[in-house]
Amino acid sequence: MAHRKLLSWVLLAAPLLLVLPAQAQVPPTASEVAAYQGLHAAAARGDVPALQRLLAAQPGPGTLNARDAHGRTPLHVATFARQREAVRLLAQAGAALDLLENDRYDAVTIAAVADDEDTLRLLLQLGASARQVTNRYDGTALIAAAHLGHAGVVRQLIAAGAPLDHVNNLYWTALIESIVLGDGGPRHQATLQALLEAGASTRLADRHGNTPLQLARQRHYAAMVQMLEQAGAPP
Repeated sequence: MAHRKLLSWVLLAAPLLLVLPAQAQVPPTASEVAAYQGLHAAAARGDVPALQRLLAAQPGPGTLNARDAHGRTPLHVATFARQREAVRLLAQAGAALDLLENDRYDAVTIAAVADDEDTLRLLLQLGASARQVTNRYDGTALIAAAHLGHAGVVRQLIAAGAPLDHVNNLYWTALIESIVLGDGGPRHQATLQALLEAGASTRLADRHGNTPLQLARQRHYAAMVQMLEQAGAPP
């Protein structure tokens, strides 16, 4: 009996294990930051006078968007470090807002995963896109935020035009991820509610044909089941 229960848990958890690699996002390490020079160094420290001095020389795109060993631009570094004034100065100088680093994260997704609503808001105000396909799962910032139960971020991204029903290469939407990668608790309930209110599809199923309502029932997430039923989700 114990073996059967263990096997059932493993089968249920297998998709989760697939999407939780040891390092999904890779922020700069302390040693990398210490070795940075120029715009990368100023961005990591949020050193506004240094940034202003460097940007006054009107560096070209190759310098503004220079990459470290992990493909991070100064804008990526500033976003990881939550250095919002650095983000603003770099963007105003012409830094590209939508470049992907080596793991295919853009600044918007970096802020979304970090639940950094203030930096995300600034990036979107500066013209960064909420619609990009990012990361190794061909997902979006919205899917990443829904997975983590970052409801405030989810609402920002929805307002910015993030694709509600994008399906990643695991055959999951943001709505599905809020269920299958969440814990069924208040944060993921609020995320699911935001997606339902925005009109996210409750009909798109996973690769095995399971609907969101079926997935919530399988996990005994009673509150989510009720929310989906009230939204008219198909069984």
